[in-house]
Amino acid sequence: MMLSNFPGLGSLVLGFQVMSLSLVGPHLLWGQNSITASPPPTVARPPIPVRPAQPVRDIASRLELMVDRHLIDQMENTTLKLHEPRPAPPMAEPADSMEYATVIKDGDLFRFYTRDSRGAKFDGDSTEVTRYCESKDGIRWTKPRLGLVELEGSRDNNIILKEAPFCHNFSPFLDTRPGVPASDRFKALAGTVKSGLFGFASADGIRWRKLGDKPLITYTREYAFDSQNVSFWSVAEGCYVCYFRHFLDKKLRSVCRTTSSDFFHWSEPVQLKPNFPGEHLYTTLTHPYFRAPHLYVALPTRFHPERGESTDILFMTTRAEAGGSLFDRTFREAFIRPGLDPARWGNRSNYAALNVVPTGPAEMSIYLTPFRRFTLRTDGFASVHAGADLGQMVTLTLRFQGNHLWVNLSTSAGGNLRLEIQDEAGQPIPGFALADCQPLVGDAIRMRVGWAKGADLASLAGRPIRLRFVMREADLFALQFGPGPD
Repeated sequence: MMLSNFPGLGSLVLGFQVMSLSLVGPHLLWGQNSITASPPPTVARPPIPVRPAQPVRDIASRLELMVDRHLIDQMENTTLKLHEPRPAPPMAEPADSMEYATVIKDGDLFRFYTRDSRGAKFDGDSTEVTRYCESKDGIRWTKPRLGLVELEGSRDNNIILKEAPFCHNFSPFLDTRPGVPASDRFKALAGTVKSGLFGFASADGIRWRKLGDKPLITYTREYAFDSQNVSFWSVAEGCYVCYFRHFLDKKLRSVCRTTSSDFFHWSEPVQLKPNFPGEHLYTTLTHPYFRAPHLYVALPTRFHPERGESTDILFMTTRAEAGGSLFDRTFREAFIRPGLDPARWGNRSNYAALNVVPTGPAEMSIYLTPFRRFTLRTDGFASVHAGADLGQMVTLTLRFQGNHLWVNLSTSAGGNLRLEIQDEAGQPIPGFALADCQPLVGDAIRMRVGWAKGADLASLAGRPIRLRFVMREADLFALQFGPGPD
């Protein structure tokens, strides 16, 4: 049975009361295996025919991750595979135990902020404080004695804020807007449904001041703001963006979005509705990916009230070119499971800190409650995956800038990847056919693609082209055109 009679539409996106299921070639959108028979391993797969009326993706020289179907036209005997973060060894010098938390990489310094509820009985209770830790490597942490806030008769602590109700969900970010004053280099939002979200600013990320005596963001349609509400300057959109928690139809925990040009005046919030039926999304933690700021990564906690209030963590994305309003739900399964520890199977047991951060040349880290570190390879959230049988993936029509192409690739010792560059009609461009490509074998974050006549693609820059990847026992995590070689 073939499913190729159903044209692919690109991505499964939930939002604005729209839910669609698309098929890509013989694949359901969220990555089910092809049900067509695979040829013997020694037989090359024939090219996939071009479908009419394709959109053209102008990717310039941006890094593009294989986390959705934004670039993908058709797949044959390949899938989009979600990769599971690996728990790192326990840290000998951890930061404070985290509740709602944020990690910011500021140059060579990692800054960590977390709520310490201290037995709070309700959201915004006066017992709550915000604590600060820092690290040079994201692994060994210190708790500086700041002397800023008195608690129980002593200032010998690492507390940066003790003011109800703002310590309940104080969520800072490093403001990268061009021309931002040095005094406002860090900003934050904090507050509850009763107070609204107030703004804060800081020059050093430690000493904070409130930006006025009125909230910057209010929302009255239903209960809101009762968990971590995140904000950032979007380089890709040219504005500030805030994603905050609300109760969708007064039933499901969900997310709204609002934007601002100056951080003081915000647009009318929009309900994004990324939930599947009956699904609670506790904190989305949406933020720009540090290597590709046009791509927003979200690590929401999924709450299961019918299962003893257990939780796990999902992986979602949205893109600036879509207005950051449509979350891609290609991957429906848990990204991080509770695991073997029984303590991880309760409510509030699985929250991620805001921001995925680099902690090595080929490693990035995610921090989870109470303070655990999980790692992935750089760009390694998901991949186009081929198993032992030969498979292929063909992109939509693309337009790029630069004269070389690099891929983030992992193969087995017996696997490989080859690439054919085609014209709009799906015909191989002379010199860049599959037979001309030098097979790529190995494992690297940045591996250059070459052909028999070389690797220079300057003659193709700006032209509409398609990429045909043919692969076996390989994972393609990302691709990027650009100048080179480096």
